[in-house]
Amino acid sequence: MFQAKPLTFQLESSRVAFAASYLQGIAFDHYTALLWFDPNSPVLSNWQAFAQEFSSKFGVFDTVVEAEENLYNLWMCNDKRFTTFIMQFEKEAYKTG
Repeated sequence: MFQAKPLTFQLESSRVAFAASYLQGIAFDHYTALLWFDPNSPVLSNWQAFAQEFSSKFGVFDTVVEAEENLYNLWMCNDKRFTTFIMQFEKEAYKTG
């Protein structure tokens, strides 16, 4: 994701801020608490620390099961192209191993 705009996301803190802008619910509350109560936390300025912190606390527990569920619920929409369906299928199938 960050490789598409290397100058924009040159600093790790920029990556963290961008990703944090998509947080919702309890994950957003956790980020806000870090800002208020631990503003010097490496989680707020280091991409690897941020990704590890939020993945371990709020990430998908079993990505294979999630991919299998996504495959089960995948269907061809009338208003979408077949290639879109195949791309979604391949993306989820790859995750299952």
